[in-house]
Amino acid sequence: MVQADIGIIGGSGLYKMDALTDVEEMTIDTPFGDPSDAFIYGKLDGTPVVFLARHGRGHRLMPTELPFRANIYAMKSLGVKYLVSASAVGSLKEEVKPVDMVIPDQFIDRTKNRAATFFGDGIVAHIAFGDPVCKNLATILGDAVESLDLDGVTLHRGGTYVCMEGPAFSTKAESNLYRSWGATVIGMTNLTEAKLAREAEIAYATLAMATDYDCWHPDHDNVTVEMVIGNLQKNAVNAQLVIRDVVRRLTENPPSSEAHAALKYAVITPLDMAPATTKDKLKLLLEKYLPTD
Repeated sequence: MVQADIGIIGGSGLYKMDALTDVEEMTIDTPFGDPSDAFIYGKLDGTPVVFLARHGRGHRLMPTELPFRANIYAMKSLGVKYLVSASAVGSLKEEVKPVDMVIPDQFIDRTKNRAATFFGDGIVAHIAFGDPVCKNLATILGDAVESLDLDGVTLHRGGTYVCMEGPAFSTKAESNLYRSWGATVIGMTNLTEAKLAREAEIAYATLAMATDYDCWHPDHDNVTVEMVIGNLQKNAVNAQLVIRDVVRRLTENPPSSEAHAALKYAVITPLDMAPATTKDKLKLLLEKYLPTD
C-alpha cells in the first residue's frame, strides 16, 4: 500500500488539480467500516498526498452519516501525519465575509450521539484537547493563504468553529446564541474529525471557507442558491491553490506537533490487562505503546 505524510479531507474537486501526477484510487477496509469513498493518491510537485471526499463523490452522505472513525483510521493506515480539512462554513461575524478563509483554533460541540472516539470495549483513553488544532500546522496553513494574495479573500487566523449536528441549518435564535458566545463560523463536521485525528496522533488543522452569513445576518434572506454555489466554486479554486502551497511548505520543513504523541499519557487502562480483541482492533493506534514480549 502507498504511504503519504499528508492527507486532505474536503470536496471531491480538491484532487482534480492539473499538478497532481501518478494518480491512483484505493479502497481501504478498516475495523470501523468503510470510509466515505475511495482514497485518491497522487503526487503534488513530487510529494505523495492522499485525498478523501468527505461526503463521498456526488455529496451523498449527510454529516450525521459520515463514517468519521473509518475516515481517520484509514488516513492513519496510509501513514498520514498531517491532515488538512477544507470545509464550507457559515459566517457568524460581520467581518468574516463570504469567500473569506478562517483557520479556527477552537471548537464548540453541538453534535448529538456521534461516535467521536476509537476507544471503549475495555480500553479507556482521555486525550488532551484544550488546544484542538495543531498550532504549527495552522501557522503553515495561514502562511500559505497569506502568500497567495487571493482575490477578495481576507484571512482570519484563529476563531471558534461551532460544530452542529445538521442537516438543517440553525434557527435565528441559535445563530444569535452562537454569536453571543463569540463564535466565528459554523459547520457540521470538523470537530469530530479533530477529536479522532488527535486520538490517531495526526496533526490536524481546518481551512474554513465562508460561503455566506448564517441566518443571524439581516441580509441572509436575500442570499440565493446561485450566490452560494458561486461562492462554493470560488472557494474550491482557492482551496486547490492553498493546498498545493501547504504541501510544498510541509515538504520543505515538516513541523513538530504535540499531536504526534497525544496518546503517550492518555491511555488509562494498563495495556497488558486490556482485552486482546480490542488491542488488536486498535493496534495501528497503540503499537508504539503496547508492551513488548
